[in-house]
Amino acid sequence: MAETCSRKLVVEICNAKNLMPKDGQGTASAYVIVDFDGQRRRTKTKFRDLNPQWDETLEFLVQDPESMASEILEINVYNDKKTGKRTTFLGKVKIAGSTFAKAGSEDLVYYPLEKRSVFSQIKGEIGLKISYVDEDVPPEPEKAAAEEKKPDEAAVAPSEQKTDDAAAAPAATEEKAPEKEEEKKADESNKEAADQKPAEPPKDEKAEVAPEAAASPPAEVENPPVAHNEKAIQTKETTETEKRPDLGVSDLELRSLAGDRSRRAYDLVDRMPFLYVRVVKAKGANFEAESTVYAKLVIGTHSVRTKSKSDKDWDQVFAFDKEGLNCTSLEVSVWVEKKDGENCTETSIGAVSFDLQEVPKRVPPDSPLAPQWYTLEDSSENSPGNDIMLAVWIGTQADEAFQEAWQSDSGGLIPETRAKVYLSPKLWYLRLTVIQSQDLQLGSGPEAKAKGPELYVKAQLGAQVFKTARTSIGSSNPTWNEDLLFVAAEPFEQFLVMTVEDVTSGQPVGHAKVHVPSLDRRTDDRTESKSRWFNLVGDEKRPYAGRIHVRACLEGGYHVLDEAAHVTSDVRASAKQLAKPPIGLLEVGIRGATNLLPVKSKDGTRGTTDAYVVAKYGPKWVRTRTILDRFNPRWNEQYTWDVYDPCTVLTIGVFDNARYKQDEAGKPGRDIRMGKIRVRLSTLDTNRVYTNSYSLTVLLPGGSKRMGEIEIAVRFSCSSWLNLIQAYASPMLPRMHYVRPLGPAQQDILRHTAMRIVTARLARSEPALGQEVVQYMLDSDTHVWSMRRSKANWFRVLGWLSRAATLARWLDGIRTWVHPPTTILMHVFLVAVILCPHLVLPTVFMYAFFVIVLRFRYRRRVLLSMDTRLSYAEAISADELDEEFDSFPTMKSIDQVRQRYDRLRILAGRAQTLLGDVAAQGERLEALFNWRDPRATGLFVVFCLVASLVFYTVPFRAFVLGWGFYYLRHPRFRGDMPSVPFNFFRRLPSLSDQIL
Repeated sequence: MAETCSRKLVVEICNAKNLMPKDGQGTASAYVIVDFDGQRRRTKTKFRDLNPQWDETLEFLVQDPESMASEILEINVYNDKKTGKRTTFLGKVKIAGSTFAKAGSEDLVYYPLEKRSVFSQIKGEIGLKISYVDEDVPPEPEKAAAEEKKPDEAAVAPSEQKTDDAAAAPAATEEKAPEKEEEKKADESNKEAADQKPAEPPKDEKAEVAPEAAASPPAEVENPPVAHNEKAIQTKETTETEKRPDLGVSDLELRSLAGDRSRRAYDLVDRMPFLYVRVVKAKGANFEAESTVYAKLVIGTHSVRTKSKSDKDWDQVFAFDKEGLNCTSLEVSVWVEKKDGENCTETSIGAVSFDLQEVPKRVPPDSPLAPQWYTLEDSSENSPGNDIMLAVWIGTQADEAFQEAWQSDSGGLIPETRAKVYLSPKLWYLRLTVIQSQDLQLGSGPEAKAKGPELYVKAQLGAQVFKTARTSIGSSNPTWNEDLLFVAAEPFEQFLVMTVEDVTSGQPVGHAKVHVPSLDRRTDDRTESKSRWFNLVGDEKRPYAGRIHVRACLEGGYHVLDEAAHVTSDVRASAKQLAKPPIGLLEVGIRGATNLLPVKSKDGTRGTTDAYVVAKYGPKWVRTRTILDRFNPRWNEQYTWDVYDPCTVLTIGVFDNARYKQDEAGKPGRDIRMGKIRVRLSTLDTNRVYTNSYSLTVLLPGGSKRMGEIEIAVRFSCSSWLNLIQAYASPMLPRMHYVRPLGPAQQDILRHTAMRIVTARLARSEPALGQEVVQYMLDSDTHVWSMRRSKANWFRVLGWLSRAATLARWLDGIRTWVHPPTTILMHVFLVAVILCPHLVLPTVFMYAFFVIVLRFRYRRRVLLSMDTRLSYAEAISADELDEEFDSFPTMKSIDQVRQRYDRLRILAGRAQTLLGDVAAQGERLEALFNWRDPRATGLFVVFCLVASLVFYTVPFRAFVLGWGFYYLRHPRFRGDMPSVPFNFFRRLPSLSDQIL
């Protein structure tokens, strides 16, 4: 009898930090209750400790390993009621089963404690190690005997089965008696913990009822045969689970991938009718052994053939776009190829015809149509009978045979025109801390003795090279203590090479290698990786050149940015232990495009376009099939993504396929960009379908050009509003970005390094996703200087400041009595504020509430696309565009570069003047307190003294009321010159006169 496999979940409660004091004495006596799949465990109580250390291991039985990924592990922390007046909640953590690691690969992860309600006062975090173990459990003898007797028991009457079960029940009860006693003791020890959780009484009742049901007499069971069948099914599923190989992928991820494929869903796109022909094989007496046979399919002007094979077994599927057919009949013929030296003769064996009006229709989930034998009709009367096995039906793009079929609208079986799904490599940050080196065998040349050695460490991972700062030493034990960050992609490069080099002699001192796949992986900054010493290897004469002390680890607590920060589509950490369950599902239907412009010529006679679409969200890239030679292509393909954060962006780009044809040199061409759009998920209403057409505009050296329109349908589905709202309160990036942030310059370098890695990996796929496509989707050129982008950003700032300027003009109109009724109302409002100051904030927020609610009906109901006016792409000179498309470094002439440099100097001069004016205002305020102008500071001191005496005697409300009336005084009582405070401030000195 084969052994079955059982799974056990192991939860190690390590410690907690910075808990909220809840016992009224500034401390807390914490214990932990863990719930999983109807099972509850409790730790010991750590009395009067805000940083308790438990180090307890709790084990849970996984009832169904297949559904473990969908289970939730809930951990609640309480303050013991023995030390306080009542049991107090200290926080909770919910962890999805998809994040559980296999035993041996778990890490200590600190989870922040969450609130139970909005008004809970919770802080702190808890450290956990979670893993699962698969154990082989031999079947019990009684169970084995029962399984052997199953064929005999199938013929036994139900009454006899019930008697046998009742007789066998006492034995099973006696064997499980010790186990029940242990469960009873565990229930008694946890009874207090169960009583201390008033928020979940139904769960406690279920947990208590379960043992009673298990201990009930088996004679009271109503349907014993059903129990036997369920047991057999469970044993069969366990055996299948035991045979399944461990691929390192969670069950939730597998189900998500399977759900994308098995989703019947083509509800966001139109159903496209296709004529499917499945040619299986042929048989007959006219086939010679040395000849090859192929089948030819002819529909009007469409003609296609299968592969030539000698065994007459093709098993190929052909899909013809029904809208492109120009005939009502299908003819399938079989041909024999016979080679006679250099000559090749083709002979038709026969053909069979089908009327397309009588072809059956099939729509999934109907089963596939079974192929049948058809007799080939030959013009020769004396020819023996020949048959062909095939199936013909009319389906849609939802048919499972569509993905692998020969497709008439995409050029057949060309790999570069097929629909594909790509995945970006999983990226990690690799942190190398160079501490020091010892026993270096340095050179003894005259320069080294005169100047002293200057050493630095150069580290290289693949194409990435970083160096430490130089250090001048008097001995051979230099110290750096510098961090070098690299971007590592799975599967990792084999070695990280460290080289100690001497600047004085220009020669390397020695090098060492670090095996990257064996490095420690940490999820936060609390666990420090161990430092190691590595021997430096010199040349052949110096096998030992010293040793170097470093610390290296893979940082899993960061998210590696591989796209521009303002259009990021994924913010998850690299470590799997920090993964969170998805909050929703994004569905995108790529319907089609209209009015596309020709971008290349076909046979030198006319223009053509071979368009396809690329959509990118998170690490998943999708590419539609290429529709050849059409200006209004219809793809009607639908894809799904899991959403982990609503404030992310979906990017969709349209390209012309030039890679399926090679140039004269035998190299594939470069795909031509035709435009892209972005959709921010936070602007979408949940569970609503947005179906719109968006303009495709591309920026060319000759200016912006509209290439056509794309029609897409988008739906963002969310099952839980609570999870969606909690996402807005959580930080955008993982915790490590805030506790140990990276500098802006360093993060920019790492981002472009990650872009290059993703581009190189996707270019190595088959078929390749071109480098020009990936760079265009990731906006890899946003860091390059562009006059157009600078003007666009400047006008964006002016647009934001214009609202403040509008408010200032409105206040000035009130102050100058442009509209007297409004000014009089402001006087009344000022008096009301002075008399009832406690109503100011409620009134402001209530006014904001009504204004925003009334604007809800005027909100945009159509998704915004690329705005050429906002991008300042319509009013830009040809020279500025040429500068934007120039390579880096430039390849232009000296005169043209000098002209652009002079223009840049003029703009920089204006920015320089603006920065100087801003700095001068702060320096004048600082000079007022530093006695740089003694008379001005003396006047200010006297003013402060008088103001203090006035405010001691005059109530603040009266002062505000008087100042308000003075500010709103009639223009008859105003002067035309600037005010006294303004004149006084402008006369204060600044440091501008000290600038050279």
